[in-house]
Amino acid sequence: MIFPSAIRAYIVGGAVRDTLLGRTPGDRDWVVVGATPQAMQDLGFKPVGKDFPVFLHPQTHEEYALARTERKTAPGYHGFAFHAAPDVTLEQDLSRRDLTINAMAMDEQGRIVDPFGGQADLAAGILRHVSPAFAEDPVRILRVARFAARFGFTLAAETLQLMRDMADNGEVDALVAERVWQEMARALMEEKPSGFFLTLRACGAQARILPEIDALFGVPQRADYHPEVDTGVHVMLALDYAAACGHPLATRFAVLAHDLGKALTPADILPRHIGHEPRGEAPLIELCERLRVPADCRDLARMTVLQHTKVHCAGELRPATTLKLFKDCDAMRRPERFQQMLDACLCDSRGRTGHESEPYPQADWLRAMLTAARSLDAGALAAGTADKHRLPEIIDQARIALIADWRKTHLPT
Repeated sequence: MIFPSAIRAYIVGGAVRDTLLGRTPGDRDWVVVGATPQAMQDLGFKPVGKDFPVFLHPQTHEEYALARTERKTAPGYHGFAFHAAPDVTLEQDLSRRDLTINAMAMDEQGRIVDPFGGQADLAAGILRHVSPAFAEDPVRILRVARFAARFGFTLAAETLQLMRDMADNGEVDALVAERVWQEMARALMEEKPSGFFLTLRACGAQARILPEIDALFGVPQRADYHPEVDTGVHVMLALDYAAACGHPLATRFAVLAHDLGKALTPADILPRHIGHEPRGEAPLIELCERLRVPADCRDLARMTVLQHTKVHCAGELRPATTLKLFKDCDAMRRPERFQQMLDACLCDSRGRTGHESEPYPQADWLRAMLTAARSLDAGALAAGTADKHRLPEIIDQARIALIADWRKTHLPT
């Protein structure tokens, strides 16, 4: 579209950043300088903004927002007043953005406008806030942590200090559960999700909004099995391994949560963690209820918390215990979800320093034993059983026998 000479449009934010990084940009956001709402409508744009003027392009349907400034009017991240007018400059609009790497613009000829040094920080791999106004919006802490997970960039010292101040003064307490989960879920799907949690921990925000995760750091484990020793470090290694494998959100969340019970291990039995599996259920449920975690993520995580040690010991389980594991996980009806738990357990095993490529046959064994148990024709067995009251027991015994037969053939004695 050709705008009148007094009106100029710029691509801003993530699309500019990703273009400079050589990444495929997502949706393009535009800022329009020198226009009024009426002028936009006269050009055929459709208004859609509620809090401030945003318009849809009549052909591309991309969002065009009028250049605006903002000021803090109340605590929390909803407490802002916006001002949009033809005299608001592009630099004023960019100055309200969170990070320098997100405060660049590109005009319609492809020229970059970079008033805050975003290109230099992009080249150096630094996350740096644009202005002290960063401290007015606690969501920006979550966004910075998510960008750390996506790009692997480091925080500028002054930005980290500002985030620490925001955590100390309670600004992060204004974050609502839905937004914390939204940002965390997006971070879990990034290339290195540990960056999200380590960034929150570094600034002190994790202890306030994710205390169940924060409590894992500093908890020792047996060095002969966990060379990294620290439970929090182990969980981060396992989580990054899950990301490298390309696992879906539910599996990654299960990996994040699998060792929550270790933060509750009595001091007199450390660094061993006998009984950490059932201890992990309560903090998991509390975390999921507070953040309103979706049911599929919650249920897979609960199963992993309670059962991952049994999976690791698959070679030593008796056939009857193996069937109980299948039943406790509803694996007979939902083998796909059981497979997700096996994936999470593999990440747990390989999320240890020096064990990243270690074989994990337990997953293959349990998959094969589940296939054997599910091969039973329960209908035919029921038809040939006179004592219907004993039918569940008879079916269980038949499945145990199938599991035992597989073990005799395939597992070393």
